[in-house]
Amino acid sequence: MNETMVCVVGNVATQPVYREPASGPSTRFRLAVTQRYWDREKSAWTDGHTNFFTVWAGRQLAVNVAACVEVGQPVVVQGRLKVRTEVREGQQQWSSADIDAVAIGHDLARGTAAFQRTAKPETPPTAARPEPNWETPQPTGTPGGADTPQHAEV
Repeated sequence: MNETMVCVVGNVATQPVYREPASGPSTRFRLAVTQRYWDREKSAWTDGHTNFFTVWAGRQLAVNVAACVEVGQPVVVQGRLKVRTEVREGQQQWSSADIDAVAIGHDLARGTAAFQRTAKPETPPTAARPEPNWETPQPTGTPGGADTPQHAEV
């Protein structure tokens, strides 16, 4: 509930790595997000600081990312931000920023893409069940019952 959801736009910095452990498919890659600003002195756009994120995708998103995302492509990533700080034995403290992706797509402001829907898995056919008879039979000997005609001609 109290998660930090982010939407970042950047370039794929490493080749996506696809794994299929027992818990389900998973893909990860590094995303480079570089700040750009207008430098008035140079009258040109200038690159600023670059942030790197490790993007994690699971399930069908992992399969699709592995199939169509490559190094250098501009992407938009939406997901949960997780910042971790660790101290390893004999080393300095370091931090990492991971994004557990909910959605990943190509940045169409910088190129085009051809969307193709993934095929749904085949579901086994189910045996046809007969329709239930919802009509309540009338008791015999009552008006409109089984022994009286249903349609009277006038």
